[in-house]
Amino acid sequence: MSIFGGGGGGGTTSTGTQTSIAREAPGVEARKLALYDEAANLAKSPVNLPGIQVAPISSLEKAGIAQAGQTGVGAGSVTSGIGAFTGAQQTAAAGPNIAQFLNPYQQYVTNEIGRQGQMAQNQLAANAVNAGAFGGGREGVQQAELQKRTLEAMGQAQAAGFQTALGAAQQQQGLQTSTQLAAGQGLGQLGAQQQAMSLADINAQMQAGALQRGIGQSALDAQRATALQRAYEPYQRVEFLKGIMTNLPTTQSTLTATTAPGANPLGQAVGTGLAGYPAYNMM
Repeated sequence: MSIFGGGGGGGTTSTGTQTSIAREAPGVEARKLALYDEAANLAKSPVNLPGIQVAPISSLEKAGIAQAGQTGVGAGSVTSGIGAFTGAQQTAAAGPNIAQFLNPYQQYVTNEIGRQGQMAQNQLAANAVNAGAFGGGREGVQQAELQKRTLEAMGQAQAAGFQTALGAAQQQQGLQTSTQLAAGQGLGQLGAQQQAMSLADINAQMQAGALQRGIGQSALDAQRATALQRAYEPYQRVEFLKGIMTNLPTTQSTLTATTAPGANPLGQAVGTGLAGYPAYNMM
């Protein structure tokens, strides 16, 4: 009788495994790995990006701004125009200056009328004496009438001279007033034109200065774009090589690794025991 309580049986074995790895051809794989290493090293180095620059204000813009800061353009002409208007008002309010237009010979005319009147009176008296009527009533009437006519002639002469002087003075006053008003209006318009011309000059300077500054900004932008292209040129080369390697036909190789089945330790022990049992019985 067996001390093991039964017959034998062999131990079971584990199943083996097989692993297949598909890889590219060694030469192609090595080149791709080298490209990857180059790209990794390139990525470690920071890109020196150029700063964004802004073109400074141009000289023409500076001149336009400086001119715009100058206030009172045309103020002198406007002030002179206001003075001309004020003078016109004063001239109109003062009234005509008749004295400067009075005939300087007016007094001689008046005196001559008086002298001739006196001569007529003397002749009238002489005639009265010759007629024996000197001092009579008729002579008195004639003397009064002669004196009246003399005074009337003197008054008419003076009135005519005054009217002539008044007309000339009024004409002169009107001419002076209109001249001052026209001068004031012209000076006011001149001041406005000076301001408009100054503003036009400022606008022209600002536009030309903006064009000048834009050209400078374009040059700065071109410099920055060139610097960026130079900074990223290595990355473009790596990308170029990547595109070539991606489009190249490749071959693959397969590596197979097989693991042999292993023996069961328990089964080996039982098998060994069963094999020794007949020998034990024989003993």
